[in-house]
Amino acid sequence: MTTLKSKLQEDLTAAIRGRDELRSSTLRLTLSAITKEEVSGKTARELSDDEVQKVIAREAKKRREAAEAFGQGGRAEQAEREKAEGEILAEYLPKPLTDDELHAIVAQAVAEARAAGAEGPRAMGQVMKIVNPKVAGLAEGGRVAAAVKKLLAG
Repeated sequence: MTTLKSKLQEDLTAAIRGRDELRSSTLRLTLSAITKEEVSGKTARELSDDEVQKVIAREAKKRREAAEAFGQGGRAEQAEREKAEGEILAEYLPKPLTDDELHAIVAQAVAEARAAGAEGPRAMGQVMKIVNPKVAGLAEGGRVAAAVKKLLAG
């Protein structure tokens, strides 16, 4: 078992013992999503820590989107629960990049792409190929794409 998955298991056990309903239900759902990912495909396999982290990030994103939808639908209580679940999952993810850090990485990638001969909005794909491995798991794709577009536009 990977270290991140075992940490989730240990935290789930502690949450159950501490009668923390919100944390235990959130961790249960996340562990079931990890298990589902492990058994999907032709053969069952054990996920690496990076793959487990991607599953947790996907679950956290679902919580943020659900909180937004519930908030717009006038269900504030459910929106608050989704936000709280998202905060619990955020504890298991690396600290996201700040806007300044993201801007610096994107600026460097734009400079590299321009040195390779890519100019203007058409360079978006090349810049994203450079940026994505550097920010994987640290920034959402939409945020990265917006920063790249902004810098390419001038």
